[in-house]
Amino acid sequence: MNPSCAGCRDGKAFQYPFSMAFQPIVDVERRQVFAHEALVRGPRGESAGGVLSTVDETNRYAFDQQCRVKAIELASRLDLTAGDARLSINFMPNAVYEPRACIRATLAACKTFGLPAERIIFEFTEGEALDVAHLENILTTYREIGFLTAIDDFGAGHSGLNLLAKMRPDIVKIDMELIRGIDTDRAKQVILRHVVAMLDDLSVTVICEGIETADELKAIRDTGVTLIQGYYLARPSFERLTPLGEIALAA
Repeated sequence: MNPSCAGCRDGKAFQYPFSMAFQPIVDVERRQVFAHEALVRGPRGESAGGVLSTVDETNRYAFDQQCRVKAIELASRLDLTAGDARLSINFMPNAVYEPRACIRATLAACKTFGLPAERIIFEFTEGEALDVAHLENILTTYREIGFLTAIDDFGAGHSGLNLLAKMRPDIVKIDMELIRGIDTDRAKQVILRHVVAMLDDLSVTVICEGIETADELKAIRDTGVTLIQGYYLARPSFERLTPLGEIALAA
């Protein structure tokens, strides 16, 4: 066995119960749901903190694997495949030992529940301590399989631009700290406008997350961004996909 797979061979099972909530990412111009992001919750909808506090180096691989399968199974059971929306799954790069070996359970779940790889987005957070070469191998493998890839919280970590240059993800989600209060902060408006222009030149899709007010939404729309996520549009729904009719689309 490849020694890099020792973590998945020797790691502990993840034995704590959990479920998922789903928050829509909305294309406000086309007035449709672009994706539903799967978010870890306790078995009765409790916050993610209690679940995540039980994750450590010994069970991280098992937890990451279970999250993927749980998200795919639950989204399919909730009929995500009836429409065009994608499923966005957060993953832990440090829990992936060998990309093609560690993706097998995900692909089996896709086949079992009828969710094509092309409908799945894998998000990672650039704030984590990352082995860049290892991450590049993961993202290259995922794209070859057909998954979309996304950098979450872009701008929150130390190496965002370097990661962007090396990884060339399909999607970048702008960190919500840049979004908060952007309607009254000219500096944030200027920064976002130039970041969006840069990503557009790189053919990278932009999502702005963390929108909480109509004024923030309007300021973001003024930059040309159309993919939006945040409490103003819709909060996460426990074990439920928010229908379009319940999403605040007015800007």
